[in-house]
Amino acid sequence: MVATNTRIRRGGMAPVVQARLALWVFIIVNVAIVEVLFFTAGAGKNEILTVAKFFGLHAALILMLQLLLVARLPWLDRRIGMDRLTVWHRWVGFTLLWTILTHATIVVLGYATLDNASMGKTFLALAGVPASLLGMLAAGIIVVIGAVSTRYVRRRLQYETWHGLHLLLYVALGLAFVHQLRETTTFKSSAFAFAYWWALWLFAFGSLVVGRIVVPLWRNSRHQFRVAAVVPESPDVVSVYVTGRHLEQLPARAGQFFVWRFPGHNHWWLANPFSLSAAPDGRTLRLTAKAVGTASAGLRHLKVGARVFLEGPYGAFTSMHRTRPGVLLIAGGVGVTPIRSLLEEHTPGDFVVLYRVRDERDAVLLDELRQLVAARRGRLHLLTGRTGQGVRPFEPEALHRLVPDITERDVYVCGPPAMTSAVLSGLRQLKVPNLQVHAEKFSMA
Repeated sequence: MVATNTRIRRGGMAPVVQARLALWVFIIVNVAIVEVLFFTAGAGKNEILTVAKFFGLHAALILMLQLLLVARLPWLDRRIGMDRLTVWHRWVGFTLLWTILTHATIVVLGYATLDNASMGKTFLALAGVPASLLGMLAAGIIVVIGAVSTRYVRRRLQYETWHGLHLLLYVALGLAFVHQLRETTTFKSSAFAFAYWWALWLFAFGSLVVGRIVVPLWRNSRHQFRVAAVVPESPDVVSVYVTGRHLEQLPARAGQFFVWRFPGHNHWWLANPFSLSAAPDGRTLRLTAKAVGTASAGLRHLKVGARVFLEGPYGAFTSMHRTRPGVLLIAGGVGVTPIRSLLEEHTPGDFVVLYRVRDERDAVLLDELRQLVAARRGRLHLLTGRTGQGVRPFEPEALHRLVPDITERDVYVCGPPAMTSAVLSGLRQLKVPNLQVHAEKFSMA
C-alpha cells in the first residue's frame, strides 16, 4: 500500500476557492489598468473609432486570459482541474470571438464615416494596409476556430481534425500581436503603459510556452519513461506499467492523469488522457484502459522497453481537496481507475465505494478493488443492471439509503458523462455542500 502525508483540511480557504479568487483578482486588476489606460491615452480619430479602440484593448486582454487558461499552470491545475479550465477556455473563447467581431465591424464603420465611403469600399481599402490586414487575418482565423468549436460542428469532426484546426489559434495570436504592436497607441502612451503591455504579454505567452512545451520536454528528458510491462486485465482491458529514472521526484498524486503518447505505436500527434490506475509509488506508473478506440485498443501490442512521452500530471481529482474524515467514492465503468488509486492512497478516514457497471464481468480491476476495500475495512457496493429497468442507483433516495451519512462525506465521482450528471444531480438534491463534491470528466476538449 502506498503511503502519503495527505492531510484533511481543517478550516481555512479551500484550494479551489483560493485559485478562483486569484483568477478573479488577476482579471479585475488588469481590467482596471486597461480602463485607466483607455481613458488617459486619448480618443480615436472620431467617436466611433474610440469605441472600436475600447473593444480592441479588451480583446487583447481576453486573448491573454485564454492563454493562461490553457497554459496548464500546475498551481491552477491542481486546484481547479484541467476539465473546468477547459470549459472556461471554451466560453472565454466565444467572448473573444464576439469582442473581435465587434471591434472589426466598428473599425470599418468608423473609417467609412470618416471618409464618407461605403462599408464595402472601406473594408477593401483597409485590407490594403499591412497592419489592418494582419488584424483581419487574425480575426478570420478566430472566426473559423469559433465555428468548428460549436457543439454541432465539433461533434461531427474527429478529435485530431478539430485539434489541428484549433492550433491555428497560435497563428492568430502572432498576427494579432503584430497588429496591435503596429496599430495600438494606448500602450505606447507612457513608460508605464509600455512596460505593462510587454510584461503582460510575456507573462501570458511565457506561461503557455513553459507549461505546454518546456516542462513536458524537461520531464521526459529527465525521467526517460519506458514501458515496463503490458498486462491484459480482460479481453478488452489492458494495464500498461511505465517506469523511468527518478520517478520518486515526479510530482504525481493518486487521482491525477497524464496525457500519454507512445512513439512508434501511434502518430506523434495522437495522445490520450488516461488516469493513473494505481497510486504512484516512485517506481512505476500504471494506466488501465478499455478498448474504445484505435489508440486504446492497440495498447496491448506495446513492446516492453518502448519509449513513452508523458505530459502531466494533471488534475484536481486528489485528496488535496479532502474536507471530511469520511469519503464516498463513486465510479462508473473504466472511471474506476482514479477511484482505485485514491483508495490505495494511505489517507485517514472511512471509505464507501459505489461501483456502477451493467454486469459484474464489466467491472474493471474488481479483485484489486475488493482487496483494497477489505484492507481498509471499508464498504464496496457493486451496482449492476441496466438503468431504466427498475435500476436507478443514483436517485437521491437510493444514494441516501446506501450511504445515510452522505452529507458528512467528501464525494469523489468519475464515470461516463450521463452517470456523472445523474450523480451530481442527486447530490445537489441531497444538499451535499459543493466543496465536498469532486468530479472528474474523461474529456480533454
